[in-house]
Amino acid sequence: MQDIEAIKEQSQQPAKVLCVDDEVSVLRSLSRLLNHYKMEVVTFTCAEEALNELNSKSFEVVISDMRMPKMDGIEFLSKVKELHPDTQRILLTGYADIDSTIDAINQAKIHAYLNKPWENDHLVHVIAQAAEKYRLKKHNEQLQAQIIEQNKQLNDLNHSLEQLVEKRTKQIRQVLKQLEIAHKHEQGEHKATVELLYNFINANPYIDGKLASNIARTCRLVAKQLQLSSKAIQTAGMAGFLAQVGLLAMDPALYKVPTNQLTDQQKKLFYTHPATAQLMLMPAQHLNDVTEAIYHQFEKYNGGGIPNGLKKDQIPICAQILAVARDYWQYFTNNQKSEEERQLDALSHIKAFSEHLYHPKVVSALEKCASQLHKKQDKAGSMQIITCEQLKPGMTLGLAVHNHQGIMLLPKGHVFSATSIAKLKQLEQQKPTPFRLMVNHAANGA
Repeated sequence: MQDIEAIKEQSQQPAKVLCVDDEVSVLRSLSRLLNHYKMEVVTFTCAEEALNELNSKSFEVVISDMRMPKMDGIEFLSKVKELHPDTQRILLTGYADIDSTIDAINQAKIHAYLNKPWENDHLVHVIAQAAEKYRLKKHNEQLQAQIIEQNKQLNDLNHSLEQLVEKRTKQIRQVLKQLEIAHKHEQGEHKATVELLYNFINANPYIDGKLASNIARTCRLVAKQLQLSSKAIQTAGMAGFLAQVGLLAMDPALYKVPTNQLTDQQKKLFYTHPATAQLMLMPAQHLNDVTEAIYHQFEKYNGGGIPNGLKKDQIPICAQILAVARDYWQYFTNNQKSEEERQLDALSHIKAFSEHLYHPKVVSALEKCASQLHKKQDKAGSMQIITCEQLKPGMTLGLAVHNHQGIMLLPKGHVFSATSIAKLKQLEQQKPTPFRLMVNHAANGA
């Protein structure tokens, strides 16, 4: 299938014309005239020889004399129509025979007829129009084929994405459910859950974990500047860390390139990641406020956003903070200027959309804490997710390990030895799925 550039290139090629006439002098005149106008001309005095040529080659225009021995113009052009229905067929006749011309129109479906002797300008004009008509029809067919193929690819992509989202969402929800059960009696469940999910994000080569850390820190700074409660400050920070968690369930093709390089259909799919995050985080009931902030992060202050078109104070405050922090760092990251210029440009961009995309108070808070945005960053993931095969003696377990029946096998804080590693590997054989272990960075030198 040809692409648009190939179609344009083809349209600039000389028109290919086949001429059939039993008079050599007529063919010479036609060749001389059409060659002068940069057309490629092939001539035959025998209709059967011309048909043999048409069995292996195609022409945009075929011109035939009406009266020829063995095979007349009507029969010849009828056979051309069978071989190449789109080829433009022109009849030349030296006789004022209206009946023969009507037969040619009805049987051979000719596109034009010309009387001998012809006017050169008129003949060239008719042939040029015929060639253009042929090309336009072919180009339309090619473009239509492209559209059909692209629609098929989009349908396949949508189908595969649906399967991928379902599979990955199910996996992460299972992990969260286990985490929820394991931490129902512990006070640090928020931190442990966020760390687990942040490690998933950080492990993805196409998602910028550092960007998530920057967004989270900025969310906390802005929330403090707004004098929100400690709980809201914590919620805003966790929403910043997990703003992109929904992308984990999507095809990397949707997020490994800048959003402005996506097709309209891909953008539509990309902006469903907050809704996917909502599904993924549903088992973690203690993160409901965080989930709400992530879900509404693309709402706009003027009411023109998604998914619900909320406006002004209808939008959760942590979602409004997340939107400002997220866009600030995306503008900063995508800018190629010096760091100081990037900071000024990013802040100017946010301020330019105050009261349109962003809450004016949130923008003002960002501006007031701008000097603190680029200081040393927090470490979000103090733990690492590994398998039993990656365990080494001396590593410290960051989260208790349970078997598939929920029975605790090793407590949080356990320091692994060669013996406990071997025992855990043995127990893993009785488990439907391999263990996913959280170990402290500080303990393993990571």
